[in-house]
Amino acid sequence: MNVAVVIPALNEAGSLPAVLRDVPPHVRVVVVDNGSDDDTAAVARAHGAEVLHEPRRGYGTAVQTGMAHLATDPPDILVILDGDHADDPTRMDDLVRPIAEGRADLVQIDRTWSAEPHALTAVQVFGNGLATSLIHLTTGHRYRDMGPFRAIRWDRLVELEMEDPTWGWNVEMQMKAVHHGLRILEIPLPYRKRRAGRSKISGSLTGSLRAGVRILQAVARYR
Repeated sequence: MNVAVVIPALNEAGSLPAVLRDVPPHVRVVVVDNGSDDDTAAVARAHGAEVLHEPRRGYGTAVQTGMAHLATDPPDILVILDGDHADDPTRMDDLVRPIAEGRADLVQIDRTWSAEPHALTAVQVFGNGLATSLIHLTTGHRYRDMGPFRAIRWDRLVELEMEDPTWGWNVEMQMKAVHHGLRILEIPLPYRKRRAGRSKISGSLTGSLRAGVRILQAVARYR
């Protein structure tokens, strides 16, 4: 099956070389530069990625820009991966395989017990717990994590009609996946501390609060 990965990236020039080096060679790579003021785009291009520029800030906006680019020649499976190298791109096939074998439609990482010590900050642990609990209350489905490293069948993704431009993107996908009857699988994969740069969410109090508000808004909107 054809596989493509979209990597939203904001000032990730320091970590992208390792990320792109570790992506399996058969995967089409699209990096969406989401308004960086470093060499993110140049680094991605130098490592063979297709580079898109999306100056409108927003995680969901960046991913949707990547999807629009792929829509003219869509893959069978889309993988979404952060550009910070906290996830291990060499394990991408672990996410893709259950979909290729017809066992799942959405497969995402479960970091709750496989993350290395201190890789998940207290803010992330609290946010994950709150978001998954609220999703359970509103949909009846119990997710363990909100991990951004995920794979989904392209045709089922299109059915979800994703729209959230912010950090609520993952919440929207996970809630709509339940509403649309997708077969959902979470698998534990390695997760490590960020090696370069600073997290856009947990790296500052402002970022954490902003992301938390977006997540709560998404739960209320897509319930």
